[in-house]
Amino acid sequence: MSLIELFILAIGLSMDAFAVSICKGLSMQKVSVKKYLIIGLYFGIFQAGMPILGYALGVQFKDYITSIDHWIAFVLLAAIGINMIKESLGDDEEGSCNDSLDMKTMLLLAIATSIDALAVGVTFAFLSVDIVPAVSFIGITTFVLSMVGVKIGNIFGEKFKAKAELAGGIILILMGLKILLEHLNLLPF
Repeated sequence: MSLIELFILAIGLSMDAFAVSICKGLSMQKVSVKKYLIIGLYFGIFQAGMPILGYALGVQFKDYITSIDHWIAFVLLAAIGINMIKESLGDDEEGSCNDSLDMKTMLLLAIATSIDALAVGVTFAFLSVDIVPAVSFIGITTFVLSMVGVKIGNIFGEKFKAKAELAGGIILILMGLKILLEHLNLLPF
């Protein structure tokens, strides 16, 4: 996986956290550096940690599934992407639009927004991705975008939340399609 592909994947994975961060920023009257860091760290750490867990699970089954790994990667990324697109088009309220940064609230949000990263970790195992740089990149990207999301939410409000989820869903579907087409030798480049 190239650096550009990893960057695009990291952005796609971070869109749920970005959308929730926008919502958090929307609900805060005053945003401080401490609040930026709390939100960024929760989301960044979980987005980096979940692929490690998925990778560990995927490595256990890699030898049994190598012949169809590209299909698994495509299905997982497409399913995650489709789910993100559906969420972006619906009026689903996750309860994230409040200004609470207590541990219970943030843990639940961090887990909920990083479940897709768990599936990507499984995909990483099948694709033999160097996991440490990959998850570091994903975690840092999510950390930064979450802090940016808080600021955007605080300034502009709710209108960017759905667009962020939609973009993230499309990115993940396209990454899955690229992996599939690459393995089937159907890409012209």
